[in-house]
Amino acid sequence: MKHDTQAPEGEFDLAVIGAGSAGFSAAITAAEGGKRVALIGNGTIGGTCVNVGCVPSKTMIRAAEALHGAKTVERFPGLQSEALVDNWAALVAAKDDLVSTLRQKKYADLLPGYENVTYIDEGPARLVDGGVEVVGQKITAPKVIIATGGRPAVPGIPGIVDAPPLDSTSLLELDQLPESLIFLGGGYIGVELAQMMARMGSRVTILSRSRLLPQADPEVSVALTEALRTEGLTIFDGVHYEAARRDGDRAGLTVTVDGASRELMADHLVLTAGRAPNTEGLGLTEMGVEVDRRGAIKIGDDMQTTKPGIFAAGDVTDRDQFVYMAAYGAKLAARNAVLGGSERYDNAAMPWVVFTDPQVAGVGLTEAQARAAGHDVKTSVLGLENVPRALAARDTRGLIKLVADAQTDRLLGGVIMAPEGADSVQTLVMALKFGMTTKALGETVFPYLTTVEGLKLAAQTFDMDVAKLSCCAG
Repeated sequence: MKHDTQAPEGEFDLAVIGAGSAGFSAAITAAEGGKRVALIGNGTIGGTCVNVGCVPSKTMIRAAEALHGAKTVERFPGLQSEALVDNWAALVAAKDDLVSTLRQKKYADLLPGYENVTYIDEGPARLVDGGVEVVGQKITAPKVIIATGGRPAVPGIPGIVDAPPLDSTSLLELDQLPESLIFLGGGYIGVELAQMMARMGSRVTILSRSRLLPQADPEVSVALTEALRTEGLTIFDGVHYEAARRDGDRAGLTVTVDGASRELMADHLVLTAGRAPNTEGLGLTEMGVEVDRRGAIKIGDDMQTTKPGIFAAGDVTDRDQFVYMAAYGAKLAARNAVLGGSERYDNAAMPWVVFTDPQVAGVGLTEAQARAAGHDVKTSVLGLENVPRALAARDTRGLIKLVADAQTDRLLGGVIMAPEGADSVQTLVMALKFGMTTKALGETVFPYLTTVEGLKLAAQTFDMDVAKLSCCAG
């Protein structure tokens, strides 16, 4: 790996803008194919996931589970469960240490192994004819991949900037545990962090314009809302935001719920209402690269933008906002851009996970999506009280829902909400990927007293009452 900010013209086959998971995936793929790559960063190497997203949030969620009694605290040296709140600063420091370690190991330390990659960390970069411009220096490359990621979105609520709000990054950087928080948004980021902070000891309210996890099946939203309310979280659905303000050392928010105005107060407002793409300053309009109403770059299934020769991948695009899909899309982009590929983006069997407790994980089409796609739909919904593993563990929070085509019996999608249920979703991914029917899934042998056995029982529920089966009788 060469580190250079004075890259000579004509040196590169590919310029990659962004040094996060998507940027690295694209650069490494092209380099392994023998191409010369300019990887252009701007700020901390590693992007969202390792620095401010997946890694820090999930380690803090695990710590909250320890405090809640769901897990042991052996993974957190020097921290005892009863002292986690008192040692909030120590927990944040431990999180930062893990982030630093993984950023070095999984990003910075990888680059020296790729001599064809020149890392330029003096961004920002701007698209120009024939390549990219960085700090006044043109980097000539016939193909470009944009992988600049995204950031927390700020909703257009009057007074919100003056509140001022936290986001998913600054929340995990507080030097003290707040007494109260209001989360604006009930998507996966909002519900994960809200439950985590409630388990840490904060008094938490979640506000949602529609319902929790609005992209999931409504049965999941209802079940998750019940689970969180049982833990003491306050949840308001169907919220209309009126105005935000700063009131002394606290934040205030005026909302309308069910036609009635409410005045809410907390130590902080936390913005978890989606993410915005990092497209400012790239010169997209001048280059003919189109964006959608959110400002995300429009791409085709080949990962190419509306400007031939310019590709994009990851959170900056109008596609799936998951780190593994960013890396997957970037790999396709690199292959198609400089390695002669003709691959197409395929998310038909893409799993997704929400790291609440119980976890929520799914794949494929929801019931509503399947009907909108023209399928004659049939569904099964199985409560965890019908899954022996849940009964043995004395934790029946959750459900499994399967969606299938009534004519062909082929599985179209499914979701599982269960403690550690995320580890079971890949079985459903494979079932969808290889076109399994509900009958075939129901006849497959599964190990007894496992959560994943619930998928078999849910498949059998299409045709029978599994409550009448004896143990292992399926």
